[in-house]
This record gives sequence, C-alpha cells and structure tokens, in this order.
Amino acid sequence: MTSPAGARRLWALGEPYHALLYFAAECLGAGENVGLRGFWNGYFAARAAPLGAVGPEVVTATFYNFAPGFVARRVPAIWSATTPEAALQARLDGIDRAVRRVLGEEWPGSAEAAEAAELVGTAAAAVDLPGRPLAAANRSLPVPAEPHLALWQALTTLREHRGDGHNAALLVREIDGVSAHVLAAGAGRSTRDWLQRARGWHDDAWDAATEGLTDRRWIDEDGLTAEGLAIVAGVEADTDRLALGPWRALGDARCDRLAVLLAPLRQAVVAAGEWPAGNPIGVPDLE
Repeated sequence: MTSPAGARRLWALGEPYHALLYFAAECLGAGENVGLRGFWNGYFAARAAPLGAVGPEVVTATFYNFAPGFVARRVPAIWSATTPEAALQARLDGIDRAVRRVLGEEWPGSAEAAEAAELVGTAAAAVDLPGRPLAAANRSLPVPAEPHLALWQALTTLREHRGDGHNAALLVREIDGVSAHVLAAGAGRSTRDWLQRARGWHDDAWDAATEGLTDRRWIDEDGLTAEGLAIVAGVEADTDRLALGPWRALGDARCDRLAVLLAPLRQAVVAAGEWPAGNPIGVPDLE
C-alpha cells in the first residue's frame, strides 16, 4: 500500500469522510450558527480558519485554483461575520452531528473508530511541513479527544498535505489555477460549466487559458493532445509521489488495515447521498 498508487487509494477512501464538511446539512448548519450564511462563506471560512484571519491573497495562494475575484467576494468579509476559532469549532460540531447520522450513534465510540483514528493520526503526525502551508496549519491544531473527530482532523491534514503537493506539481509546470481546470475538463474529469461555477473563472479567463494551452500544444480542438495527456499524467504521478511520505511512515501492514477500516466509511457517506455526483474534488471512483 505504501506506493504512489496506494497513496491515491487511501486518499480516495478517506476523502468522502473529510468532505462531509462541505456537503452535509449538519456542517452547513453549524457554519450558519456562527454567522456564515451561504455555502461559499462556510467553505472558505472552514478551510482557511487553521491559517487564522488571513486575507484574500493568502487564500488565493494556498487554495490555488479559485479565481481571485471569487475569493475576494468572501474573504475577508467572513472574518467580520465570525472568527477563525468559531469556524474551527463549528466544523467539528458539524462533523460530529453528520457522522452520528451517517454512521450511527454507536460508531463514534467504537473500537473501529478508535483504531482508524490512531492509524490516521500516526500518518498525519509524519507529514513534511516545508512548502505545505495548509497541511502545517491543520497539523498544528489540537487533536480532538473523540476518536471520530480525531480521525476527521487527521484525514483533513493528510488531504491538505496532498493538495499542497498537487499545487507544487502544477506550479513547477507553470500551470495556473484556471489552466489546471481547462486541462481537467479536457481530460474528461469534469465539465467547463461546472468548474467555472465552482471556482469562479469567467469566460474571458477560461478562453485565455485555453489559448495558452493551445500555444503549448497541450490542447487542440479535439481536447487534450498526446503531450497534454502526458502532462496531466505527470501532474497526477507527482501528486501521488509527493503524498507518499506519511503513508511510508505508517508502513504497509498498517496502511492495508487502514484501507479496510476506511472502506465502509466511504460506502456509508456515498450511500447517504453526501457525496454528490459531479463534485469538483476529483477523487477517482473505486472498484
């Protein structure tokens, strides 16, 4: 399991549990309870809160793929509505309620929850910090006492660690946020309409990025060229490789055990309808 493919599989297994933060009604309600009205205000506050009351420039830099104007419509206004501390507590409150509904009241106190939390916590403690701002910010937070919340926090640290690495893989190839989405649409992972709405890029920016990628011979009127496909594959391979360190620290046997523990969590989240089709996270399907 401690291979690039194994790192990708563990991310795919764990991401739905993390993503309850975005899609579960309990999490949206917890954000509203601390003054965060609307999906995107809650989203930006919940993800940015570990960094403190940062401005739009820092959020644009660390989140990487959102249009700057889209960010600026919410940040820093969210910090007039609430505080990072309140947003951090709200995300745990929402996850607590969502997990109890999706997995049942007994699961948070189960041996499986405790074991999964211990394994993921070990991996999260091993993340490399240089160049990983969102991972570092999340790892610096106190570990919740309840296993199901400790599991969520550790999975969040690991997914942000992976995202930080993905951003580095894009940056070294001089692929900016909108160009990354044009490539994703060209690869068939999502659609232009969905990505523009979900990340705030207007037509002019999208068309300019398409022109730039055409000049680089990565895309043409038929979609991704052979070179473009190779670039996308290289980004994904580097993302998997850069995500591998924490899983190596955990070791093969414990990674395999963790996969067994995470699989029913993913299945439960999907079955509960909390993993919407067409979401822009890009997590691969599992057989």
